[in-house]
Amino acid sequence: MIHLLLVDDQIIIRQGIKSLLESKPDFQIVGEAENGEKAIIQVETLKPDVVLMDIRMPVMDGVAATQAICQRFPDVKVLVLTTFDDDEYVSQAMQFGARGYLLKDTPIEPLANAIRSVYQGYTQLGPGLFEKVLPLVPNTTIPQIPTPLPGFTELTPREKEVLRLIAVGASNREIAESLYITERTVKNHVTNILSRLNLRDRTQAAIFANSFLSLLHPSQDS
Repeated sequence: MIHLLLVDDQIIIRQGIKSLLESKPDFQIVGEAENGEKAIIQVETLKPDVVLMDIRMPVMDGVAATQAICQRFPDVKVLVLTTFDDDEYVSQAMQFGARGYLLKDTPIEPLANAIRSVYQGYTQLGPGLFEKVLPLVPNTTIPQIPTPLPGFTELTPREKEVLRLIAVGASNREIAESLYITERTVKNHVTNILSRLNLRDRTQAAIFANSFLSLLHPSQDS
C-alpha cells in the first residue's frame, strides 16, 4: 500500500485527485494540506510515502516545502503537480529533491503509474515537461547509467521515441498523434520494445525509460 499526502490550496482539486486515486487498491490517502507549511507538519505526523505537491500556494509554496521535506524526511518522495507556466520553479524543486513533475490535468492511469514509479525511486516527467526540464537541470541530477539493458542498442530511432513518450506517461493515442502514426503502429512498436528489452509491460518500460532519460533525449536519434 502506498500512502499519499495531497497538498494543494484549492480544495476542489484535492477532492478531484482524491476521488480518482481512491479507486486504486494500492493507494491510501492519509492526509491533505492547503499549503507547504501544513504539508511539512502532516509529513512529520503521518509519514506518507509520496507527497503530491502543488507549486503555487499561499503561506509557503511547493518549492520551499519540497526543500524542507526532502531535507528532513529523505525517505518521503515528492511528486510535484505543475503547469507550463511554472518553468522557473521546476528547476528549483528538482534541485531540492523532487522526484517527478506532472501536469494537474494528467489522466488517472498515467498519474497512478507515475506515483508508483516515484515510490520505487524513479524520476517521472509528464508530457511536455521532458524537453522543458532537461535544459534547466544540472547534469548531476539526471541519472547517468553507462550501460543500458541488453537490447536497448537494438531499438530503432522510432522505437526509442515511442519509449521516451511512454516514460512521460503518454497513451497510445497520444503517442500516435505526437508522431503522426496510427495507434496500431504504436502498439507494434510497444510490442517490439517489450520484446527487445525483455520487459513485462508498459509500467516496466516506463520505469526503465526513466532510468535512462539522457539516452532517450530526442537529440540521440537525430
